[in-house]
Amino acid sequence: MKKLLLNLALVAFIFSCGATEKITQDNKKPEVKPEGYWQQHVDYVMEIDMDVNSFQYKGEQKLVYTNNSPDVLNRVYYHLYFNAFQPGSEMDVRARTIRDPDPRVGERISQLQPNEIGYIKINSLMQNGTAISYEVVGTVLEVKLDKPIQPGEKVTFDMLFDGQVPKQIRRSGRDNKEGVSLSMTQWYPKMAEYDFEGWHADPYIGREFHGVWGDFDVKLTIDKDYVVGGTGYLQGEEKAEKGKKTLHYKAPKVHDFTWAADPDFIHDTFQVPNGPMLNFYYKKDLEQKYIDSWKKLQPDTAKLMEFFSKNVGKYPYEQYSIIQGGDGGMEYAMCTLITGQRSYGSLLGVTAHEMAHTWFQFLLATNEAKHEWMDEGFTSYISALAMNELREEKRDNPLAGSYRGYLALANSGVEQPLTTHADRYTFNQAYGAAAYSKGAVFLAQLGYLIGEDNLNKTIKKYFVDFSFKHPKPLDIVRTAERITDFELDWYLIDFGQTTNTIDYGIKSVEGATITLERIGLMPMPIDLSVTYVDGSTEQFYIPLQMMRGEKPTTATQVSDWAWAMPTYSFDTTKAVKSVVIDTSQMMADINRDNNTFTKE
Repeated sequence: MKKLLLNLALVAFIFSCGATEKITQDNKKPEVKPEGYWQQHVDYVMEIDMDVNSFQYKGEQKLVYTNNSPDVLNRVYYHLYFNAFQPGSEMDVRARTIRDPDPRVGERISQLQPNEIGYIKINSLMQNGTAISYEVVGTVLEVKLDKPIQPGEKVTFDMLFDGQVPKQIRRSGRDNKEGVSLSMTQWYPKMAEYDFEGWHADPYIGREFHGVWGDFDVKLTIDKDYVVGGTGYLQGEEKAEKGKKTLHYKAPKVHDFTWAADPDFIHDTFQVPNGPMLNFYYKKDLEQKYIDSWKKLQPDTAKLMEFFSKNVGKYPYEQYSIIQGGDGGMEYAMCTLITGQRSYGSLLGVTAHEMAHTWFQFLLATNEAKHEWMDEGFTSYISALAMNELREEKRDNPLAGSYRGYLALANSGVEQPLTTHADRYTFNQAYGAAAYSKGAVFLAQLGYLIGEDNLNKTIKKYFVDFSFKHPKPLDIVRTAERITDFELDWYLIDFGQTTNTIDYGIKSVEGATITLERIGLMPMPIDLSVTYVDGSTEQFYIPLQMMRGEKPTTATQVSDWAWAMPTYSFDTTKAVKSVVIDTSQMMADINRDNNTFTKE
């Protein structure tokens, strides 16, 4: 079991039309919404005063909340993510009791001293000028309203709060292992999302996030020697007074606000042709080989931005920042934080992955606590293609690593379905293989079902239709159905909602008659390569009856295979020497040993 889980861990590591138009601070595109669709809206105005010596900060927050739902809201909830970094928190206990702890966390939270913990303390909270009651429950602030919020109503919440930046353990924090002073992610009281499924006030266990779109207006006061990068557009010049400076940022139509700061940051810029300005922040005391890598990264990042904009949809903001910080790599609004002491290949790879998240985590923004595979998996898929585009030596299958990860998981005995909440996986490694590997295979294998051209059209249409709308699993499948006119609900059910597996085998070959068998529960159409005794070859395509359609192919098409039939036979025109099921290996068959037959 330990060897298996280690293998899984290694593999796992490995809108409307307006979405394609630039979103600037003065240009807030109106949303085009499907009939009956709604989502909440938040506008934040915050003033933050950071003490870089104590790592404590004071905050004022004015939040205008628009209830676009048809429901009357009697309560609201805020996330207080920094409270997770305290001994005895749910994140601490989970990290120490799961069977395969994340080595970045382990027992570290339990050992934090009072001046090293993270916290957000609420000092006062008012609703439309009236003080209201609230209770801090771990990483969630439960708020009882003075008056219910009616459908269509706007309500203003005024809050005063204090915060302390935790010692860097997971994503956020101070003084990370590479010496970056402040990695400020999920650092403010953040309104929880409410949608047609109700409130999403999940405790923070260390996994994923889900947020409400809105406009941010943030004034940050910090030591004058600190260089700051992150979300938003800087407004005017810095204002300095008494050894501190105030930076004013605006960020339209985002669901998060992130920043990082260090007195030793180098700040480089690189303009993407017909695209955003790229910002790079990295420490000047890095070894020269790492500095050289950060310089080399800049034109390649522009190529990545162009690849994603071409193959998913146009990046709509005016800037994007890549910042040294955090504990590995993590995506945020208009930026990512990554560790910087890496080989160039690793630096480019993590940049590709985290930047790709912008499309799936920040522009489409599925609820990744419930459907983490739609974020991590789809990101892994498109970033693998992007990296392959940049490589001098192209790989025949850039998704091969994802397939290996999924197949190891499917054969492990510890797989849980993709419907599992991100926090509820028994093993961290099983979560990683499911979210990253199986999620990527879901998309790649969809291309096997409907054809690569149709998959490319599906991804672009999905982005156009569901950017800024928190899409659900059915939305990607229905998009593919609209592109192809196939029936594909069975694919989502079997691969996305169960642990059913694909296993087809060659049962027998008698002269010119080939008999195949379905061993696994999950149905699939079959690509078959046949070599005849005379040395000639022929490709066959066996449609799946319940798909009600056939992908574009030049192969010889034979009759449909009805799923409930365990075997399938057909006759070729000549005597057969060898048969191979799915030479592309884009079908995630869990046992490829029975996919090949050669006549002795």
